[in-house]
Amino acid sequence: MSLFSMPFSGTSVDTALHVVASVVMLGTIAAIGIGFWKFHELPIHKAASKEHHQIGLITALTWIGFIWHWVWVLAVIIAFVDGEQALRRLRDIWHTDHPNNVNKNESAPVTTQEKQLVEEQTNA
Repeated sequence: MSLFSMPFSGTSVDTALHVVASVVMLGTIAAIGIGFWKFHELPIHKAASKEHHQIGLITALTWIGFIWHWVWVLAVIIAFVDGEQALRRLRDIWHTDHPNNVNKNESAPVTTQEKQLVEEQTNA
């Protein structure tokens, strides 16, 4: 066999190899498409599993995210961040005194988590 000859050219093996290559190519394209679709639907599945109150908004943002990708990022943030807990935390931060404004005789307010931690340490 020389360097210029084509092996399997003009035989039935040539046709079979083309069919196998076509099947592999189409399978690869389908697998990439399905993987992209599953990844893109991640915010909707997360919101459904958490029974999120804004599942309609997350779904709409996910679909719009196919065109404008930054909108999909908003859907991910809304789906994965617990909004109620974040608002409670912001409220607690807003209502606590700033450490520089606290009198030296007064101590900073103790949160319920700190109380539970102290109770666990004393019980241990």
